[in-house]
Amino acid sequence: MEKVRYQIREVTDKAKIEVFLQQARVGHLGMVDGQLPYVVPLNFVWTNDKLYFHGAAGGRRNQVMMANPEVCFTVCEEYGTITDPVPAKTDTAYMSVIIFGKAERIDGLDEATHVLQEMINKYVPGYYNRPLPQQHVDKYRSAVFGGPVEVYRVDPKHITAKANPVEEEKMFKPNKSI
Repeated sequence: MEKVRYQIREVTDKAKIEVFLQQARVGHLGMVDGQLPYVVPLNFVWTNDKLYFHGAAGGRRNQVMMANPEVCFTVCEEYGTITDPVPAKTDTAYMSVIIFGKAERIDGLDEATHVLQEMINKYVPGYYNRPLPQQHVDKYRSAVFGGPVEVYRVDPKHITAKANPVEEEKMFKPNKSI
């Protein structure tokens, strides 16, 4: 794997990357469909140093992953525009992480239940008054929306992260000018 080109922005703090991945809500799954790139936005969870997502079985995404399970998953959050008196030095405050690995369908009910519970905890915290029962997960994976649902895991082979921190005094605000 190639190193991050702009090393001054490279993030190597594993705890910072972990928190970012736990809080970010949408990522983009990149795959290779024959000779063409194919990218899909997804909800996801990061737990136990692994990336997880789920969705309906069948469809192009799953077909592409079956043919070539090598994927990258990009998560990026933009925090605003950093202004500068020199227009060419105007910049963006952000953090991004790219995870490279192999997508693998999870067959085990225990792991699938854990992942789906983590998704509930992340996207609708406190909404349900009891944990997700395994029987429900087993049923959910076998027939929902007219077809089975699958849960996938990506074990990272390589992770890169970059950030440009917010500089509060330089952040663009409406009606701000020089």
